This record gives sequence, structure tokens and C-alpha cells, in this order.
Amino acid sequence: MTASPAAPVDTAAAIAAFLAMLAAERGAAANTLSAYRRDLTGAQVLIGDLVGADRAALSRLGEAWADLAPASLARKASALRQFYAFAVAEGWRGDDPGDALPRLRPRRSLPRLLSHTQIAALFTLAEADAATGDPAALRLLALIELLYGSGLRATELVSLAVNAVPRDAPFLTITGKGGQQRLVPVGERAGAALRAWLRVRPGGGRHVFPSPRGGHLTRVRLFQLLRDHVLRAGLDPATVSPHVLRHAFATHLLEGGADLRVLQTLLGHADIATTQIYTHVDGARLVALVNLRHPLGEGSTRRYASEG
Repeated sequence: MTASPAAPVDTAAAIAAFLAMLAAERGAAANTLSAYRRDLTGAQVLIGDLVGADRAALSRLGEAWADLAPASLARKASALRQFYAFAVAEGWRGDDPGDALPRLRPRRSLPRLLSHTQIAALFTLAEADAATGDPAALRLLALIELLYGSGLRATELVSLAVNAVPRDAPFLTITGKGGQQRLVPVGERAGAALRAWLRVRPGGGRHVFPSPRGGHLTRVRLFQLLRDHVLRAGLDPATVSPHVLRHAFATHLLEGGADLRVLQTLLGHADIATTQIYTHVDGARLVALVNLRHPLGEGSTRRYASEG
């Protein structure tokens, strides 16, 4: 039986307090907070009062969510579990009913891959457009260069501040998930594209990629710009997105011999397990390396034979 809360609190106020805690104490990103707000208010629609809900009500949530993708189901259940742990800590409840929620570890999906030929097609068109000096084309080239050349997340890219671009060092200061900052190197190509855009960038504002309506370019608009460019380049728009270009950055660096820990730092991953998803794409190179370098590999076997 659910214990009575220490003081009456309605669901809307409880959700607001929970999200405020996530932002203040855990540095949760805006996108995370928005997703959790949707999850919690959606659960409220299904079962009513969340603060006083019992285990039977939470079991019904699991049934209502049965057809969701595993990742979505896991995120919703996680949001509710954290909410109830917070409710107990605040004294709104005497028990934690979160164990009635479904527990499912989502399978981490493999990133979609882009070949070097597909990347070349994107840049060939972007560079030809930028050569005309058109500001919109210069901006798009800078956006694509930073997605693929520096591996930025879409949110990190569109919200990039002018003061995060130093004049005397080839690095960007990026504020990633959870408010964590990291330095991201900018290659010569990306640096040149960025400087060309900054020379024609509209004045005012604090963002590298400002919006005509104020603030910065939105993630939705970035996706639209890239989709239109992908179509013009003759590629399937379903296979390319800002995040896919970030995947390509990681994949192609690993193919080139980058260390996994270095890649973790560049991508801003808190956990090396998140970065390890890219190791599957380089299997052929790793097999060839073992065959060549391992004492019992083909290359070593031939060497032993010649020495015998």
C-alpha cells in the first residue's frame, strides 16, 4: 500500500521539481529534460496522479508501452524510476514503486555507415557551391565540415558560440551533454571553411550559425539543409543525417588507426562502452593486423619459415 506523502503535491508540480533537480544537480541537457517531460506527462495521461500511483498502475503502464521500440520503453521506464526515487527523497512517498516498471536493456543499434565515396560526393557538391561565394553555400560547407571533420553533435554545432572559436588555436571549446566541456580539434579543411563563413556571417548575435529570427540555427533546419544537399548530391536522404556524419567521422578515424580512448575524448563520450560500438566496423583491418603482426599470424609464419 502506498504511504501518504509528507505534504500534498500535484503531479505537475512534482514533475517540474524533478526536472529542475536534474538540470541543477546533474547538469541534464535540454533535450534530455524535454524527453523526460514528455515521458512523465505521457504517463500521467495514462494513469493519472503519478505521485500517488501504486504498483498496479505502473504495471498497466508497462502493458500500454508494450509495442514501443526497446530503446523508447527503456527510456520511459528509466524516467519514471528516477522520478519515484526523487519522490521518496522529497518525502512525497514512503515507498518506491519503480520495481513494477518493465526492465529492459535496449540493444545498442549499430551506426549507419557512409563510404568514402559517399562522403566525397557530399563534399564535391558543397565545395563547388561554396566556390561561388554564396553565403548560404559557405555556411553549409562549414556545417558539413564540422559534422564530419570534427564529429560534433547536431546540438553542439548549431549552438556553437563565436567565443568558442579561438583565433590563435585550431580548437573549438564545446559544451556537450551534461554541461561537460571538451576541446575539439579543427582540421585545416574545416578551419578554412569556418573562416570563410565567418567572413560573410551576418553581424550581431553570439552564435556562429545565427538564425534570421534570432538565436541560432535549429537542429530541424540543419537536418533540412543537409537533406536537400544530399538529394542534390544524388544520395538517398534516408541514409544521411547530421548524426550519421558524426558516425562517419568516428568510423573513418578508427579505420585510420585512431586510438579508442582518443576517439572517446573527441566524441565527448562519458563511457568508453559508448565508443566501442565503432570497433565492429573495422573488423577487416583488425584481422589483417593480427595476421600480419601476431607471432602466429600469416606474416610471422612466413618469417619463421624463411628463418628455419
